[in-house]
Amino acid sequence: MSPTGNSAGDLIAGLQDDFIDEVREILEALELQIGHAQDNGESAKAFLDSAMRAAVLLQRSIASPKGELIKTIATRMQDFLAGVHGATARTFADVQKFMDVLLDIVNGEVDEEAESSSLVRSLPAKTGFLPEDVEVRDVEVMLVMPHGAATSYVEREMQQCGYRTSVVEDTLHALPMIVRVRPDFVVVSAMMPGLDGIDLVIGLASMPATRNIPFALLTSLDDDDESLKLVPKHIPVIHKSGKFGDDLADALSNVFLI
Repeated sequence: MSPTGNSAGDLIAGLQDDFIDEVREILEALELQIGHAQDNGESAKAFLDSAMRAAVLLQRSIASPKGELIKTIATRMQDFLAGVHGATARTFADVQKFMDVLLDIVNGEVDEEAESSSLVRSLPAKTGFLPEDVEVRDVEVMLVMPHGAATSYVEREMQQCGYRTSVVEDTLHALPMIVRVRPDFVVVSAMMPGLDGIDLVIGLASMPATRNIPFALLTSLDDDDESLKLVPKHIPVIHKSGKFGDDLADALSNVFLI
């Protein structure tokens, strides 16, 4: 026992309780905002800004099953909000869904030990199209690449197929997200800061927890580049060139998504 009479376990438990209290306070503050925001355009923008800040804050989780699940949902909430371009009734309903799920986790109404994939799929899909334009399918595609024009183009292509999309900008963050969410398909950009995208796909292909998840490598490198020779032969390579459409179609066809 430590000189203060508290064990490390007691300290960690106290930190976890403090974190859950903080999450609850953030969500309760959003609940107070959302009702007024739906009736006031200026308040609507302020609410969406507050929701984005909350999503970022909630990703600073405590290492525990509940904390990791909150981080996963908050990450998806941030990605969803990044694609919102107007405060409509549907937008408020979708954001409310994220808030309800987070409150359920905080209040112990969700089994945080259970697989999080089904919970993620229950969340609103991010889409660049009107709901009546594209039928959203229960197909989860994760893009591991920095936000930018190229990423937006790939995401639009996926959304036009009706796939649910999410973007993760950090390879080290992507790895636990892939394990928890278990997407139907992952596209990894070869050139990434920190852990290289090529290193990530090599790791994904070798780890028992991820090797059965379909994924592809997106690159502008030539086929004879030395780096690509390290990539296992069964991993599809999608080229940022005139071959993009054909390469993407082949990769999706190989995993029976088209």
